[in-house]
This record gives sequence, structure tokens and C-alpha cells, in this order.
Amino acid sequence: MTEQPLTIAQIADRAGVSVATVSKVVNGRADVGPETRAHVEEVIRRHGYRRQKRPAGPAPLLDLVIHEIAGPYPIEILRGVDRVADEHDLSVVVSQLQGRHTPGRSWVDRVLARRPTGVIAVFSGPTEAQRTQLHSRGISFVLLDPTDDPGHACPSVGSGNWNGGLSATRHLLELGHRRIAIITGPDFALSSHARGDGYRTALGMAGIPIADELVRDGGFRIEDGLVHTRALLRLPDPPTAIFACNDGQALGAYRAAAEAGLRVPEDLSIVGFDDLFPSDWLTPPLTTVRQPLEAMAAAAATMVVTLAAGEPLPRTRVELATELVIRGSTAPAVR
Repeated sequence: MTEQPLTIAQIADRAGVSVATVSKVVNGRADVGPETRAHVEEVIRRHGYRRQKRPAGPAPLLDLVIHEIAGPYPIEILRGVDRVADEHDLSVVVSQLQGRHTPGRSWVDRVLARRPTGVIAVFSGPTEAQRTQLHSRGISFVLLDPTDDPGHACPSVGSGNWNGGLSATRHLLELGHRRIAIITGPDFALSSHARGDGYRTALGMAGIPIADELVRDGGFRIEDGLVHTRALLRLPDPPTAIFACNDGQALGAYRAAAEAGLRVPEDLSIVGFDDLFPSDWLTPPLTTVRQPLEAMAAAAATMVVTLAAGEPLPRTRVELATELVIRGSTAPAVR
């Protein structure tokens, strides 16, 4: 980058476009061709952008982008963000990505037009180009429950997924279970790998080899728990316990057990992850690993507000502890 960032007029001159076109790109307007927009953004990325007038302050908004609004997970996230937003007289704008984990062009355009105080990306994350755009406009962002390693440069909030997987599996081992199955989350998710690694570590420390047929790749959906538990129970030597890597999968496992005429926990022990509604209302109530989603969201929102105020963060990576909650879905192994 040059020592002095460029003004809109200088950017227009270098890009070979009109000042009006640069102004539209800078302010997130949609009526610019994709090739022209990319060319102008590249000039801004290389040289920086200097406003000719003192800018108005950012809009009193927190922009919350989430992969999907379904089930209790986003509700817990919204509660945490809204609590911090209320403390700072901010409103919350929510965008969902229809199940995707990378925002599209239209999302970043809307964010640039709104000029929020900051962005919180939940189980998703802006591309490198989008991060550069947000940074060049002075919009701070934090990743919450990131899908991959965010690196040290990008602020993020997560939870003790590895320890949660370890404690869930250890609990089943202490009850005498040796045929313990796992239904994982999606392969792209950092949390899924960490929970699976905790499971493998617990078995390894107990001297129990990992049986490939007991490891099932899921996607954090109820249907995964149903389909994979059905398959597990059809094995010649089925598991006596299942560690489902989220509560939705555990709910599906309950259904599959009932279909097979098995009782939980007398015939099959089940452990979930998250401790979200309706875990403690199931029959029997679900043993699960509590993930403090509301507190995680509040921490992410606080980080965004801190960055927007121009203050340094004590830590760029925050990891909150998980906790095993023992209820009625686990019992000593009968074989």
C-alpha cells in the first residue's frame, strides 16, 4: 500500500472509471457490473481508500450473519448478541445464508451500504476478499463458532469441543461401555473434527481400538441421527452406546432406538452435544455436553463493540468451556 490512501477521484483515475462508479462501489451499491466492481475493489485493496470528508459515524447496528435460521441454535446466539446490543443502544440485523457457510456478493453489498458498527459471522465466514472490503471500510468483524481455523489475525469465539467429546466418551467408558459409536458433524466443520478427536482420544487412553463401523459421518441434522442409528443397530455386533455430536442427532437416535424396540438407557445409552431445547424434556432426559452458546454470542458481540471503539482486544481467540450434563439417557452397559 502507498503511504497515503487514495481519494475517490484518485481511485477512479487509476481504475479508469468514473467517480460515480467508485462511489457506488465504496458505498455498497448494487448497480455496478461484477468485473468493474472487482477491478475497483482491487485498486482499493492495493492502495487504500481515504474519505475526503470526515465520515459520519457507523450505523448503530450489529450485523449478524448465520448459515441457517432453524432450531434452537440461532435463538441462543441471538439472545447473547441482543443482550450486548441492548447494553450499547445498538440494533441487530440478521441475515441467513440458506444453509451456505460463505456469504455471497449481495450480502457484502448490503453490509457496506448499511455501514454497521460491526459484523458477527456465525458458523460461517466472509471470504478473504470480503474481509478486505470490510476492513477497508472500517467495519470490524468477529467469527463465532468458526467452521475452520480462523488464524490469529481474525478475532473469533468458540468452545471446548475437544474436551466435550473427551468427557462424553469418558462418561460412557466409566459406565462400562466398550462398543461406543459416534455420529459426527460435517467434515468441513472445525467443531466436528474437535469433538471426534476427543472421542478418539478417550478410547485411545482406555486402550480400546477404534472400530471403523462405529464411526458415522453426519451433518448435525436430526435425520443423521435417525439414519445412522438405524444402520448401527443392524450391525452383527451393535453398539451399546452412541455419542451424537449434537442434540438433534441424539433426537434422531432416540427415534431409531424406539423403532428397534430398544429402551433408552436400559438397552442403549445416548449422549448428545449442545444442551439445547428440548434435551431436558425428552423421555428420558438427555445426557449431553453443554455448549454455552448465549455466552459465546455475547463474547463475540462484546469483541465487535470493543474493536469498533478502536480499542485492542485482550485476546483474539476466546474459547469458553463445555460441561457434561448427566441426565437419564445413560446407564451402565448390560453386555
